[in-house]
Amino acid sequence: MKTIMLGKVFQPKFFHLFNKGYYNKAKFTSDLIAGIIVGIIALPLAIAFGIASGVTPQQGLITAIIAGFLVSFFGGSRFLIGGPTGAFIVIVAGIVAQYGLQGLTIATIMAGVFLIIMGLCRMGAIFKFIPYPIVVGFTSGIAVTIFSTQVKDFLGITAAIPSGFIPQWTAYIQNLSNINWVEAAMSFGCLLIIIIWGRFVKKIPGSLIALILGTLVSVLLGQYADIHLATIGTKFPELADGLPMPSPVAPEMDYATIKGLVSPAFTIAILCAIESLLAAMVADGVTGKRHDSNTELIGQGIANVVTPLFGGIPATGAIARTMASINNGGKSPLTGIIHAIVLLLIYLFLMPYAIYIPLSCLAAILVMVAYNMSEWRTFKYLLRGDKSDVAVLLITFFLTVIVDLTVAIEVGVLLAIALFVRRVMETSSINVIEEDSILATESDEVVNPDDIEQLDIPQGVEVYEVNGPFFFGLASKFEEFNNFSNNNTKVRIIRMRKVPFIDSTGINNLRNLCERTQNRGIQVILSGVNGKVQQTLLKYGIDQLIGPDCIQPHITPALQRAKEIIG
Repeated sequence: MKTIMLGKVFQPKFFHLFNKGYYNKAKFTSDLIAGIIVGIIALPLAIAFGIASGVTPQQGLITAIIAGFLVSFFGGSRFLIGGPTGAFIVIVAGIVAQYGLQGLTIATIMAGVFLIIMGLCRMGAIFKFIPYPIVVGFTSGIAVTIFSTQVKDFLGITAAIPSGFIPQWTAYIQNLSNINWVEAAMSFGCLLIIIIWGRFVKKIPGSLIALILGTLVSVLLGQYADIHLATIGTKFPELADGLPMPSPVAPEMDYATIKGLVSPAFTIAILCAIESLLAAMVADGVTGKRHDSNTELIGQGIANVVTPLFGGIPATGAIARTMASINNGGKSPLTGIIHAIVLLLIYLFLMPYAIYIPLSCLAAILVMVAYNMSEWRTFKYLLRGDKSDVAVLLITFFLTVIVDLTVAIEVGVLLAIALFVRRVMETSSINVIEEDSILATESDEVVNPDDIEQLDIPQGVEVYEVNGPFFFGLASKFEEFNNFSNNNTKVRIIRMRKVPFIDSTGINNLRNLCERTQNRGIQVILSGVNGKVQQTLLKYGIDQLIGPDCIQPHITPALQRAKEIIG
């Protein structure tokens, strides 16, 4: 039985497509071309993300290779390309600074386990309902943080720069006189290449061209002008002897370390789930296909469990690389697998030359990544919205930038829950019917005038109507009942025809209401209770509290029962 259930939850698209005989030679050709192009696009980004995250460039590339393969092999989307992304730079750098590489490995594995559990528990659909202002607040805040961390290399400042947004900019202002104008010129030149190239050539990324040209200029300046720029080799001199081949290493875990890393691991898992499922939804919108969100979470979890064992960092689905795959003809998960193979070949045969890449060039690439992530137009647009949405947007944004991404994720999740409850509460209400007559129809719409029957509410009877879910968010509104009661009231009818469900808190509130009402000598009658709600009421013994004949399917017998009690 468990195997059958697992099969329903975990259905990788890679196997699904081939089992259906979907694949052919033409699609393989398209996937091959797209995979090569996406692999080339991913190269400078993987290196830049690795360095910006506080680890080595090869760790960024290892992540792109292993996670890129596993996400495509086990994932629930035809088109999603996995690997390191800018969203993780802030959280990874913080974990490395506080817990070291060993701590990062453990946190990433824990995050992978969390993702697998989320997928097995069918929580994929939940992340689709995270409010858009929270997502934009996260991404915009991360973009600003990435930009802030790259100013040092972009301007060639050699002084030590502290972590934290405000201390960083305080240090930048104090070191304006220490700007290396040659490094700054390299950065601005690479940035212009990326911008201008992208307007005319779509197939080959401008970041790759900037990387190649920037490296050539850096080498020529060093040889002929004796001007030496800061490069990957100067920051990581150990790479001059060549890149070591990754080998699986099991991290040493203890209870204290695991306990301290639960919060960062949860942040990685939530961020991975949000970004990967968002990228998958964007791909679905462009291609007209559908992804399996639960399988995608499990696939992302597997990738994040395995990748750190080889020295990698957290990975997720990348929107930019996914769209590049689609735009270049990618048809199936094989595109992501080919992209990983291309990166592996580059790692084996070309990475020794990476020591010549200038850091200012990588800073320019990341500044462009930050700009693309910022979504400033969307941010500006959302500021026109509802005050609560604007508040959520700004709180998430400033927490991400000024405080900490972990805090922002946790508060953002709580805000999402609170916003959902508030929205549902707005759809739920308790109305007092004070007119001399009401409609006997139990449907929301009156279709035929003949269905209308005038019913008089006798003296001593109060009629209330609950609209919407009867849940914990409605609890405070029950206090309003006591404000409407008078000394002549003998029966209180609660119409529940528009209550789709009732939870345990709603049951508790209803029980307390019935007990308080009956203590005052007032009988409660429930009217219009649907089958599902009635089963819940019977399960919790509400029928025994008020009497089986005081739960009526319609207002007419409810009023008749009220007259019998009064008479």
